[in-house]
Amino acid sequence: MVMSLEDFMHSKEIFVHNKENEAACLSSVNQALQILGSKWAFLVLAQLYIRPQRFNQMHRQLGGISTKSLTDTLRHLEHNGILKRSVFPTVPVTVEYSLTEKGQEFQTVIYSMYVWGHKWGKQENEPSDC
Repeated sequence: MVMSLEDFMHSKEIFVHNKENEAACLSSVNQALQILGSKWAFLVLAQLYIRPQRFNQMHRQLGGISTKSLTDTLRHLEHNGILKRSVFPTVPVTVEYSLTEKGQEFQTVIYSMYVWGHKWGKQENEPSDC
């Protein structure tokens, strides 16, 4: 049985005194990481939460990602049902990427990572860009 997010957040003993819960939790985290695939997947998802985007839009927004890495990441996420690739019959052909319901459900994780990174990712004397 899957624990609700609320129960998970209020459980102080999820990893303590219960090896069965610990193993199940770690297995679920591992499955999620396998589905997502790479560090770029998190950033691609964050971009797609803003709005559906075309390849070049994401490539510009993500900055340091190579064309091959972005292509591989998009294919991996599409293969795992996280995003949808829509082709429009325009000249030239327009391809747009958007999140599926499965991808949308990951938004709370991305937001939690944002909050944690905002709090702990920068040194106190560094300016925040948010």
